[in-house]
Amino acid sequence: MKKKKSKNIIIAISSSISLRRRHHPHPHLHQPLFQFFYAFSCFLLVFFVAFSLLASPPPITDHHSSPLSENIVSTVTVGSSSDVHTTSFLVPENGENKGGDIWKSRLSKFYFGCSNATLNFSTAGVKTHADRYLLIATSGGLNQQRTGITDAVVAAYILNATLVVPKLDQKSFWKDSSDFGEIFDVDWFISFLTKDVKIIKQLPVTNGKVIAPYHMRVPRKCTPKCYQNRVLPLFNKKQAIQLGKFDYRLSNRLDVDLQKLRCRVNYHALKFTDPIHEMGKKLVERMRVKSKHFIALHLRFEPDMLAFSGCNYGGGEKERTELGEIRKRWKTLHDKNPDKERKQGRCPLTPEEVGLMLRALGYGSDVNMYVASGEVYGGEETLAPLKALFPNFYSKERLASNDELAPFSSFSSRMAALDFIVCDESDVFVTNNNGNMAKILAGRRRYFGHKPTIRPNSKKLYKLFLNRQNMTWDEFASKVGTQQIGFMGEANEVKPGRGEFHENPSSCLCEDSEAKAREDPNILTHAVDDHATDYEHEQDSSDTDYLENGRDALEKGDLYISTLPRTDQPELEELVSD
Repeated sequence: MKKKKSKNIIIAISSSISLRRRHHPHPHLHQPLFQFFYAFSCFLLVFFVAFSLLASPPPITDHHSSPLSENIVSTVTVGSSSDVHTTSFLVPENGENKGGDIWKSRLSKFYFGCSNATLNFSTAGVKTHADRYLLIATSGGLNQQRTGITDAVVAAYILNATLVVPKLDQKSFWKDSSDFGEIFDVDWFISFLTKDVKIIKQLPVTNGKVIAPYHMRVPRKCTPKCYQNRVLPLFNKKQAIQLGKFDYRLSNRLDVDLQKLRCRVNYHALKFTDPIHEMGKKLVERMRVKSKHFIALHLRFEPDMLAFSGCNYGGGEKERTELGEIRKRWKTLHDKNPDKERKQGRCPLTPEEVGLMLRALGYGSDVNMYVASGEVYGGEETLAPLKALFPNFYSKERLASNDELAPFSSFSSRMAALDFIVCDESDVFVTNNNGNMAKILAGRRRYFGHKPTIRPNSKKLYKLFLNRQNMTWDEFASKVGTQQIGFMGEANEVKPGRGEFHENPSSCLCEDSEAKAREDPNILTHAVDDHATDYEHEQDSSDTDYLENGRDALEKGDLYISTLPRTDQPELEELVSD
């Protein structure tokens, strides 16, 4: 723009000189006046040319911004602080000190995980009934199955039954043929829980035959009383019972000992196999070699996720057609109002928005970022604005060779497990949705020291992204910091008992009250109630009944089902789970 303006000025001066010559064909008549005007014009010409060349170049603008964001986010602009006067919204090159350590939770030293059983907890040797076996069939991706496995141990304890090592879902959307022992260390799983629940690898043989289990389902969020009323009576007739589609089939609110049992299973008994653990450790070490700290981002911007959200991302008719076709796969998924969904904070942030949020929170362009993601909708064009904000951009495919990943690459759950390890070990974990991986990692990071876990307050950030060009960067950054209070993984930002247990395992978090009492009371503030309310009331996709392919027959009044359906449509929670 500046070059064009300078060129116009030069043309104007040249024209003026030419015009002057045409009007005075005999320069000797006004030679002194002409020489003065000519010299002055040359001075102006040289001045404007020099100004054009020496002026600061225009801010770097990323012209590869994805069309997905055209309705809500304009192009990323990056520049140095000296360029601030040239534009109202300019992302600084470096991170800014926000008055605290952006790599640590302020209150983490006062809290620790505590999941040991109380004295009232009966051990497996005392309460397990002989010839009573419980089996479960998990559902969904790796982390959805993890919730099912965790709750299965608790269900077996409630029913005084021996648990058979759970079967993993091999037929759903994820199409992973791995069994339990290929993902988790099965011997460790059995031995660690010996005192809690008796676990065996397979059903015993009776009269030369393996016991045939009786198949049924229980309602979602089934309470201990629900299990005792619906399942326990059947053990008077059947030795073995298999519960199908076992995910979120246990109440979120249980007594303290059962919640602590959940924590022992999830945070201690479920260990990945050695090959998965060793490869994950290598990825973490390679990130650590690059820098002392790193961010892990669960981007979750794949086509299926965007289709499920029902939101618009600025891609026009092409986007609506493509995502609309995906939505047709699930007949029970109702239409949504895109504008309403975004205003309610139910749309994933675009990669560009995630990057802007993190930069506003003080993370500079030199920060190393590990991105856990499948195929991003829009590909490199969509990722370009995020990479412009965080050039040190890595994934497991970039950190490891094809040969190293070969044992895992054909199995979605094993690949997800590698991402899980890196995200868990990261200094800061950022989640772009509220699926199962996000919840489990948030809870796990709270349990093991309250490592920062950033979840975008999408409902509040929506207006900021919409209007950001009407404010300076400093104003934008300040407002982002305010809106993210209560969404940063700090202790006490969610009240005990609120939210989903796997995300907020409050029964398994203990406080060092003595150390806390010695600390400056000014920093020991709890989350403001309105933030806690926003956090709890956002849509929880795993709990919404319409996500299932019709309600369970159990919930319609049929107490028992003799067999599971032969073919089940992939349920939507399978898509949003990981």
